[in-house]
Amino acid sequence: MFKLPRSARRLYATASSLSRIDAQALDTWLASPKQLVLRDTFSIERLSDLYITLPTRDGSRRPYSPPSLSTPLGYGAHLAFFHPRNAESDLRPDGTDSEFCPPNPFTRRMWAGGRITWDSRNPLLVGTSAVSTSTIDSVEKKGFEKGSPMVFVTQKITVTMDGNSAPSLVEERSHVYLAEPDPLSVKDLPRTADFSFTYTPSLATLFRFSALTFNGHHIHLDKEYAQSEGYPERLVHGPLTALMLLETTMLQKPTAKFAHFEYRARNPIIVNRPQTLAGAWGPDGNSVTVWSVDSQGVVGMTGSIQLVSS
Repeated sequence: MFKLPRSARRLYATASSLSRIDAQALDTWLASPKQLVLRDTFSIERLSDLYITLPTRDGSRRPYSPPSLSTPLGYGAHLAFFHPRNAESDLRPDGTDSEFCPPNPFTRRMWAGGRITWDSRNPLLVGTSAVSTSTIDSVEKKGFEKGSPMVFVTQKITVTMDGNSAPSLVEERSHVYLAEPDPLSVKDLPRTADFSFTYTPSLATLFRFSALTFNGHHIHLDKEYAQSEGYPERLVHGPLTALMLLETTMLQKPTAKFAHFEYRARNPIIVNRPQTLAGAWGPDGNSVTVWSVDSQGVVGMTGSIQLVSS
């Protein structure tokens, strides 16, 4: 899990002594039912904005191919849709949306990981409208007895196209609140990669992806805020790295159909540092281990993709 650099741990000193009122507020929040239903349309315009943001699709590495109506949505492209539209005054102090967020003092959020499962017989289609339904799948409290409390919140999200009864994908999305992110060594990765793709997430990349996903989290946009949390610079979005892992794999097998993707954030990914997205095929050819690593050898995210058996 994430751990903060030592220079930032002082920011969380107050969290080590939760008051009875804080504990009661957290228990009340845990007991309350939560659901968020959002509607969106997989428009060509929004997808075009996403494609021009991704270096795998922007025309710099291969010819640009615009999205076409009624074709299957790219794996992970739904991440640019179904965002809450909250007034700025309703955002939390760090610029994030308040849905599914535990009460104070759990005010800092990091994307921790997730998994996505697709129904290959019922793909999401460009130009169609769909409904996303989010509920809390699980909440886990960690570190309370050690004086460094963290709350892990996992949402379960289903995305169902209009006119269909079954969802086209099911996603689990995990955030950790009041985490203590610290460089973590990652073991058991493949010794060699079968393919890789290197790019540098820039400030423009972060701005565009924030705009596409309606994500106002200051940690991606405000250097001073990122430094106040102990980081040297702004952080790259977790879902952007997850999407890039999917994109890099799709470059290798454009006709492959993905069944399941599970990923885990390992270390913060810093803006303007080159990232290599790598993959190693499993012995059956229907699975692939994927990971991202920076020029200093720090692993930012790991994951595994299961393909539909041919």
